[in-house]
Order: sequence, then C-alpha cells, then structure tokens
Amino acid sequence: MPADTDQTPAARRRDRKTPKPERIPTEAEMIDAAERQSGFLVLRKVAPYLWPKDMPWVKRRVVLAMLALLVSKLIIVATPFFYRDAVDALAGEGAPMLALGAIGLTVAYGMARLMGVGFQQVRDAVFARVGQRALRMLALETFQHIHKLSMRYHITRKTGGLSRIIERGVKGVDFLLRFLLFSIGPLILELILVGVILAVLFDIWYLAVVTVTIAVYVWFTFAVTEWRVRLRRQMNDSDTEANQRAIDSLLNYETVKYFGAEGREAARYDLAMADYENAAIKTNYSLAFLNFGQALIITAGLVGVMVMAAMGVQSGELSVGDFVMVNSYMIQLTVPLNFLGTVYREIRQALVDMGQMFGLLEQPAEIDDKPNAPDLKVSGGHVTLENVRFAYDTDREILKGVSLEARPGETVAIVGSTGSGKSTIGRLLFRFYDVAGGALKIDGQDVRDVTQHSLHMAIGVVPQDTVLFNDTIGYNIAYGRDGATQAEVEDAARAAQIHDFIMSLPQGYETTVGERGLKLSGGEKQRVGIARTLLKDPPILLLDEATSALDSETEHEIQDALRRAGQGRTVLTIAHRLSTIAEADRIVVLEKGEIIEQGSHEVLLAQGGRYAQLWQRQQAEEEQN
Repeated sequence: MPADTDQTPAARRRDRKTPKPERIPTEAEMIDAAERQSGFLVLRKVAPYLWPKDMPWVKRRVVLAMLALLVSKLIIVATPFFYRDAVDALAGEGAPMLALGAIGLTVAYGMARLMGVGFQQVRDAVFARVGQRALRMLALETFQHIHKLSMRYHITRKTGGLSRIIERGVKGVDFLLRFLLFSIGPLILELILVGVILAVLFDIWYLAVVTVTIAVYVWFTFAVTEWRVRLRRQMNDSDTEANQRAIDSLLNYETVKYFGAEGREAARYDLAMADYENAAIKTNYSLAFLNFGQALIITAGLVGVMVMAAMGVQSGELSVGDFVMVNSYMIQLTVPLNFLGTVYREIRQALVDMGQMFGLLEQPAEIDDKPNAPDLKVSGGHVTLENVRFAYDTDREILKGVSLEARPGETVAIVGSTGSGKSTIGRLLFRFYDVAGGALKIDGQDVRDVTQHSLHMAIGVVPQDTVLFNDTIGYNIAYGRDGATQAEVEDAARAAQIHDFIMSLPQGYETTVGERGLKLSGGEKQRVGIARTLLKDPPILLLDEATSALDSETEHEIQDALRRAGQGRTVLTIAHRLSTIAEADRIVVLEKGEIIEQGSHEVLLAQGGRYAQLWQRQQAEEEQN
C-alpha cells in the first residue's frame, strides 16, 4: 500500500505542488552583503597598524589620544552645568555654584568650552603621527605588492583604475581612522553620558524621548544612507571609467592624433562623464531628502523635550537654568548627529574603498620565490631550455617542448614568424611567467629555485621599445645601477654611442626626456636603453627585437652599440630582421612553438629550409624598397 494513502486529498495536492524557488538576490544586494561582511575584516586588517607589537611609541600615543578624548568629552558634558547655574544666578534662583557669581560662572562656562576644544586638539596632535604612519605603511605595502604581481595581472588591468583604487583606499583608511575613532566613538560616549544626566537630574521620560528620537534618527539615517551608498558606488564606477578613458587616451596621444580621433575620444570621455553626472544628481537629491528628514526627526525630539522642560518650569519643579541646560544638551547632541549620515556614508564608502585595496593586497603573486630560495650564482651565463612547454591560456599552447642552449659568451638568435613564441622565451627567461613543463636553467640552476631579484640582476634586457621615466637623460641611464657615479654613467653612454649627442644638448645629461621619453627619437631612446643596460653590466643579455622599430640607417648604428654591449656576455637575440643576426653564433628557427631548424647563418641558407625562405623574402622586400 502506498505510504501516503492516509493523507487527505488537500495534503496530497500540497505535496504535489512545485516548491517555490528561492529568490535570487540582486547584484546590488550581494555586493552590499559582501561589503558588510568584509567591513569587519577590513577593520581587523587596519587594527595592527594602530597597535603594532614592535612599536611601543605607537601604543603610547594611541592611549594618550584616547585619554585626551575621554577628558574632552567629560568637560563638554559638564559645560552646560555652568551655563545653567549662570542663568539661575541671573534669574535670582538658587544654584549649587552660586558662590562664583553670574560673571564667574559665565567665565567658567567659557573656560570649560575652551578646555573641551583644547583637549580635542591635543588628541588630534598626539594621534596625527600614528595615523600618518599607518597611511604611509599601507601605501608602501600596496605599492610594493603591485610590483610583485605578475605581468599577466598587469596586462589585464587598467593603470588608471588601479591608481584610483590605491588612492581611494589610502584616503579611506585616513577617513576611517579619524572619524571612526574620533566621531562615532565619542558620539556614542556623549549620548550615554547625556542620557544618564537627563535620567538622574530630571526624569526618566526625558531619557525615553531622547532615546526614541535618536533611535528613529539613526534608523532613518542608516536606511537612507544605504540607498545613497549604492548611488555613490555607481558614481565611483563612472568616475573610474572616465579616469581610465582619459589616461588611456593621453597615453596614446600620438595614436589619437594619427587617426584624427580627438572627437571620438572626447565623445567616449563625455559618455562616461554623463553617467557620472546622472549618478551625482541622484546623490544630491538623496542628500536633500536625508537632510530634511534628519531635521524633521531631531526637531520633533528637541521640541518634545523642551515642552517637557517648559512644563517643569511652569510647575516649579525646574528652574529656568534647567530649561536652558536641557536645551544646551539637545543642541549639543544635534551637532554631531547632523553629521551622522555623512560620517556613516563615508565610513561605508571608506570600507568599500579599503576593501578594494585590501583585495588588491590579497591578490596572490603568480610568480613567487620559494621559501629560503638562494640567490642565482652565475659562473658563465650558460642558458638552457629543456623541453619547455608554456601557454598563456590553457586552450592554446605557445611553446611545445622547446630545447635549446646558449653557452657562455655565445650569441644565439631566435627567429620565426609572428606568434611562433620568440618573445615568450624572453619572458620566461626573466621569469615574468613560469614554464608549464620542462625547465629553464642558468648555469644548471632552475630559475624557479632562485630569488627573482638575483635573476633579474643577472639579465639585461633591451626591449623593442625602450620606455623611459619622465626625468633627465642622466637619471634614466643611472637607473641601470643604483649608486652609479656620473663618470660611470658617461662611460656607459660612450659605449652606447650616445655621449656626444647628449653633450650637444643645451642641458646635457640634465635634459628631460618627457613622458615615456617622447622628446627623444626612437634611435636616441634605444641608445639610452642600451647605455642603461651596459651600466647594469649583466652577464646575460636579452635583446628582444631591439631594432625592429627603427629605420635601416639607425638600425645599423644601433647594431654597432649592441655588438659592443654583447662582448663577453651570453646574448639571446629575438629578431625580426634577419640581417641583424647573420653574425650570430647560432640561429634557432621557431615555428608554431617548435624548433624546426638551428645552425649558423651559412648552414641554414645552405639547407634551403624555412630560414632560407624568410631570408630570401626579406632580401626581396629590401631590394624593392
């Protein structure tokens, strides 16, 4: 017999009903939930900067700042007593401190207000160094971590958006330190103290009215601010997008000019700014609604308490000074409460911004040193690739079991068509990426087993397009080795055949090169790059299509400098123009991620294979030109 035969028809119908699917939260709701959950995590991460184990002076300053805060609040809460007694003295009513007289009480009232402000300033001054140190350490940690992240991460992120995340994150920490410690905390303390005074000196109903008023005020403020936070997030997204487009456009200034695309760029920027404008307008409307609602609630509470006090004065239970003191306390609470919405919203926003920054800090470095990894010890600069496999994406393998070697002092050229994997070998050698299979070794040491710093110091790279800092020529050359003397900089410039050109400039080595070195020609930039690498004096030299972006005449001049640079070093040359590598000790031909030929220029031409085809094609193209 079926198990459900004793159920009623209605029960069976209910069982047969399809259960209602759970409501899927919206993206905004999921973001809000994640932000609330991450808020405590963010605070936990900031806490060590305020209470570090190895810096007792920071702890002392935090304690002193908190003591100054407590004293200032006690003085501020006690101040209305002087005001009350001064009013009672003027009204001829009895007062506990009447012996001071109306004038004395008025002076005491002023001194109390001054001391309250004074201790607040002492608090800020004592805490300033703690806060600025925390900001500095966070900014430095973020900056260092960004440099540790892999090339894969950097080429997928927009620099403008990344800089905004860091900027807003550090500002968020600054805001949180100042307002969470010195606004929200003191406000709660002041509310408790005032509530106790109203309940003890007057009536429990005063405390009830004030408590209800504050509860409604806080609920309304937080509810509206949650809505405003979502609007602010939209505004931030639009701001980030506009900033990214502006920076991207300015970095590609020449390209924009080449294609007469100023109008298109302005339209794209304006579109992002239009989104920002709409979000900003909604934010302003919501602010007006918030301010009016807050004023309505706080005014209703103020009027309610003052009516109760007025009735007490009329009945003789309270003095005029009591009435004034109640009014003072309510106004005293109104001022910080008026900022509660702004402070809460900014704290929420600060937590969002800090969450993004800490998320960036938690981004794992794809390439990291092994624990206790030793430094690379270069004895000759023998580079070997043993059955190396690699893919940027899992579905498209770039290198398919490549094995080659460059012996100490040998020049090995790697050639092949576009996409064959030439530049990838250079990136793997410098360990921008790790091999997926096989091994890449220098003097028998796997590059994955040594520190990245020692590996980078052993390899000098001259890329296809040398990017310079927006500083002087001297600074850019000296960047090759920290602490290099001016004489060493000039010797490197002479070896790169650019010293005479620099000296012909009005400001010589103090000449600024502009953003990304745009004030220099392509050949001049390359020579500066070569000089910088020569100053580094690495045992291994990687030339990544170092002359492919130059004209033939400039290329021949640069080749002389490169040949001098390669003397006594192991040189790996990734080349597009075959004429530049004809004198290489060995030429390796890559095709679709595999080595199909290798040998000297003469041997490969004699074989009549792929290299010979590429050589003949380029020779024909040069003859036509």
